[in-house]
Amino acid sequence: MVSILENFPAFLLVLMRVSAFFVTLPLFSYRTIPNTHKIGFSFFLTWIIFFTLEVPVIEIDGQYVMLILKEAILGLLLGFAAYFILTAVQIAGSFIDFQMGFAIANVLDPQTGAQSPLIGQFLYTFALLLMLSLNAHHLLLDGIFYSYQYVPIDQLFLPFGDENIADFIVTTFNSMFIIAFQMSIPVVGSLFLVDVALGIVARTVPQLNIFVVGVPIKILVSFIMLILVMGALFLLMEQLFEMMTYTMRSLMELFGGTQG
Repeated sequence: MVSILENFPAFLLVLMRVSAFFVTLPLFSYRTIPNTHKIGFSFFLTWIIFFTLEVPVIEIDGQYVMLILKEAILGLLLGFAAYFILTAVQIAGSFIDFQMGFAIANVLDPQTGAQSPLIGQFLYTFALLLMLSLNAHHLLLDGIFYSYQYVPIDQLFLPFGDENIADFIVTTFNSMFIIAFQMSIPVVGSLFLVDVALGIVARTVPQLNIFVVGVPIKILVSFIMLILVMGALFLLMEQLFEMMTYTMRSLMELFGGTQG
């Protein structure tokens, strides 16, 4: 029977991966959640995960420092992969803001402390609420739970030199921008047609001040289009959640060396 002290180094490794995961994970890493809650949730989730694993006896030596660094990097990367996919909503909002004329009026996101576009923050809030209503945050927790099936606790290194990882990152980056473009194209395309119409009016009726009339018209058209396509935006957000879990699983498979 292995004693508690012999299991303690392995428990610290699990705690390191879970804690690092919550540092970059969407929704769980935000400033609005107290740090005591994050630490407590990480500890109890680590406690649950630890007793479901068949952990080997790990000694505290020179390799243990490498294991701690590996667990911290893996947890940060898994959480960042989910956050990276969800930023497609804010990128779509920045595309819309640029056409509306709101690009200069960024707001401070109280959850992350970063500057965020107006429409991007509006859509991002809806995305978080949709994620909670669909229980997609449970899939994020499943990601860290099942990560030990792909990357064992005693695996010493992560294969960052693998070309498949670089190819996967580029492909994911491309897919995220495609979804962001799909979310923004109805509004951006409508505003492009409004710009064409205003240009024609400016040439045919030079007495009319287009710069005064054009801005409120573009804002009005933007909000009307947002109301009309909001249902389609929610469908694209659901695709984002599926892509988020797929990205985390594929990244774990590559780090664990189970995908060619």
